[in-house]
Amino acid sequence: MTASAPRVAIVGTGVIGAMAAWQLAARGAHVLAFDSHGPGHDRGASAGESRIFRTVYKEGASYVPLLRRAHRLWRALEAESGRALLTMCGGLTIGSPDEPDLAAVRRCADEAGLAHEVLDASAAAERFPQHRLDPDEIAFLDPDAGVLRPEPSVQGALDAAAHHGARILSYQHVDECAETANGWRVTAQGEHHDVDHLVLTPGPWAPQVAPLDGLPVEARLITACWFAARDPAAHRPDRLPIAIRRHSAAGFSCFPLLDGVAVKIVPHHLGWPGLDSPEALPRGAGTDFALAASAAVERLLPGLIPHPVRISTYAEGFTPDEHPLVGALPGAANATVLTGFSGHGFKLAPVFGEIAADLVMSGSTHHDIAALDPRRFAAGTQRH
Repeated sequence: MTASAPRVAIVGTGVIGAMAAWQLAARGAHVLAFDSHGPGHDRGASAGESRIFRTVYKEGASYVPLLRRAHRLWRALEAESGRALLTMCGGLTIGSPDEPDLAAVRRCADEAGLAHEVLDASAAAERFPQHRLDPDEIAFLDPDAGVLRPEPSVQGALDAAAHHGARILSYQHVDECAETANGWRVTAQGEHHDVDHLVLTPGPWAPQVAPLDGLPVEARLITACWFAARDPAAHRPDRLPIAIRRHSAAGFSCFPLLDGVAVKIVPHHLGWPGLDSPEALPRGAGTDFALAASAAVERLLPGLIPHPVRISTYAEGFTPDEHPLVGALPGAANATVLTGFSGHGFKLAPVFGEIAADLVMSGSTHHDIAALDPRRFAAGTQRH
């Protein structure tokens, strides 16, 4: 690092903040990275043992260049950190041909010219008997998809950032971020830190961060269940792709077995209710939720014992259109915000870390993020 390198404070070291710290420190910035919890903690969105990576993206073909760059950066982080983070195993989207998610992934594949297969129910049953399809359903296979390990990813990025000179300040709650004549003053645990640039990556804590109080980010509860496999070998990544299921009985994400025992299911059809704060996160789910998740597994995943062996809860920040807020903080100077990833930002985290570093170091990025500008929401143009 040089004396003229910018001093940067990052608030929040979930996966987005961790990747920003890595990228900024690697470019020579003086980085302070704050978090109220420890690296890879279990309360926010950067937890839960497994996360999806996919290239055919139902959110739109405009994300495909970002996903391709993210894939390369995941491999770069693996090499630098010495951790295995991404296992490519393919990805399925299963449902009726006219289901919106099926239509969206097919449209993305066509627009971006991406490799894929479309399997009818008979072919899908032969290739992937772990899933039970109705006769009129299809399975869309994205070969460039896989499963990520979230906690090691966060820890690996922060270790890499520290190797490049970043200070990782865990268990340091940020009390205030105040704009100054020359930058920002961050106060944590009663200590003041003066920096040139502020990067806000608070995830579901965004509503509690004062500089973001005009942005429409809502904290929501995500609940994941793990179900034991009758034949564990048939549910490991070499035989079971990640999957997104859309069915009249249930909607869920399904992850291959990683711990030797159980397959993770994140029910979508049971809803993601709002939270007053991630600190109010319930540490479990009630009987009705467990029974509903069990019914979905019994109906659609015959290779699993339909009673959860574990249920865990997490918080995530959602925007009204479920696309993130990435760019300059409206109404402020020398501040960048990356938040509101709405349950699908983890796979893209390394490239968003790169974008954060671009914006801090040069004020712009070659990545196309115009559609993610925080100013797209009227509420985002006013701070109070």
